[in-house]
Amino acid sequence: MATIATAGNKGKSVRSDCFVSLELTTKGSIEIDLTSKVKNLFGDAITATCHEVLHFYGIEHAIVTIEDSGALDYVLAARLEYAIKQLTGTGKEFLPRMLPQNTYATARDRYRRSRLYLPGNTPKLAINAGLHHPDGLILDLEDSVAPAKKDEARILVRNTLLACDFYGTERMVRINQMPLGLDDLEMMIPHNVNLVLLPKCESADEIKALETKIEGVKTKHNCNNPVWIMPIIESALGVMKAYEIATASEHVVALAIGLEDYTADLGTQRTREGTESFFARCMLVNAARAAGIQAIDSVFSDVSNMEALRQNVLTSKSLGFDGMGCIHPRQIPIIHDAFAPNDKEIDKAQKIVNAFYKAEEQGLGVVSLGSKMIDPPVVKRAQRTIHMAIEAKKISADWRESYGK
Repeated sequence: MATIATAGNKGKSVRSDCFVSLELTTKGSIEIDLTSKVKNLFGDAITATCHEVLHFYGIEHAIVTIEDSGALDYVLAARLEYAIKQLTGTGKEFLPRMLPQNTYATARDRYRRSRLYLPGNTPKLAINAGLHHPDGLILDLEDSVAPAKKDEARILVRNTLLACDFYGTERMVRINQMPLGLDDLEMMIPHNVNLVLLPKCESADEIKALETKIEGVKTKHNCNNPVWIMPIIESALGVMKAYEIATASEHVVALAIGLEDYTADLGTQRTREGTESFFARCMLVNAARAAGIQAIDSVFSDVSNMEALRQNVLTSKSLGFDGMGCIHPRQIPIIHDAFAPNDKEIDKAQKIVNAFYKAEEQGLGVVSLGSKMIDPPVVKRAQRTIHMAIEAKKISADWRESYGK
């Protein structure tokens, strides 16, 4: 059995992380060799965290070498835990305290205009990501994590869910492809994941297996908040089965499309014009609308071209999408602004909502606009448009006071 294990990252570009080497010995005490630019200020706190984790696992004889690059306690604890598990095979978990502000649930129909991808094994990107106010933050365990780092990333993502402030954004995790993704859930679901993204989904059976596992873990750990599901369609087969996937569970709240893998599956190249993916995007939007859920477009990979991003979002919106993924915080304001309702949409929504309130004030059971009856779903969509317009500061919250005057 090995007596030395390593975990974490080191190098000139590494920030908010650490590299840990752990050697178990048969005699002596705990020896900690710390290298850190902040050793004078935080050296005692770093060594105290090490002692706390080692004591939790009953380790009394060890040599710990730490190359610190500004890691917070929860990152250091995750790295040390992974090293310990490599050497001992223990199933125990050293859990940081859950921040009280991270215990919220999210609504089925909340805005999902933007969701920011964060590599699950790179802590520097997650620490302040919520300050950019995306609608969702995705801690990614799939494509952004090397196969050899999957187990280590699970521990770090778990600790991030507990100890990193998400500032009210929807807390999302993209698990691995099935069936490996089912193993991810054991560490994620107990710590208030709001939404699970299932990559490369191709059947309703995958959704049902995912839901069964989620509910089993929730029951085991007495979790009460809902866990929503967002399948990502990334193949020709997935596109053809989009409606089947969308209706496989009441917990599916959105369908997303991943165009990099989809175009690879077609054997073609992704272009800015998007002609090669037009059919798939339309299929996904129609499947989502028929199922009564949201449609979420793929990421736009050119993070330096904001005007091209805006045009891409406007095209996405015109096809019926409700949001899209993003890979850099600077994309978020553009996405939110472009998905906001335009003047024509706002005007139509104001007429519908105003007619609804007038009908309510007059005690009428039906809502009409001119000679046309307005169904409740139409009113609900109009109210949502108004809310988005207010949030985008295109109209004021008291717009009805001056409407029509």
